[in-house]
Amino acid sequence: MIGADMDRLKLSRRSALLVVPFVLYTRSALGRDDGRYTDSPLKPWFDSLRSHLGPCCSDADGVAVADPDWESHNGHYRVRLEGQWVEVPDEAVITEPNLAGRTMVWPVKTAFGISIRCFMPGSMI
Repeated sequence: MIGADMDRLKLSRRSALLVVPFVLYTRSALGRDDGRYTDSPLKPWFDSLRSHLGPCCSDADGVAVADPDWESHNGHYRVRLEGQWVEVPDEAVITEPNLAGRTMVWPVKTAFGISIRCFMPGSMI
């Protein structure tokens, strides 16, 4: 009986290893541009935004963040998404001028939680 249980465990592990990449790919593909902002004068600018982690709009939709939902402390940022605070990696911070004016974040949901692809602090106007 123990040998059969070990075989089932090995099969479950192999199945999980095959399924995880598919789940990660499928979840990231859900964030693709649906054409809603095709006529926006800022669309080319948004499409060109990149952080050190890659293009912002490639697999994540940017969302505006209200002032109570982001903060800076000692030069590092964090944002509140879906009720939890998420640390913004330094590599995700966009330092070019913010033409949109609002604080923006590009979260990516994976099987392991929420990660931040890009973060752009507001222009403070």
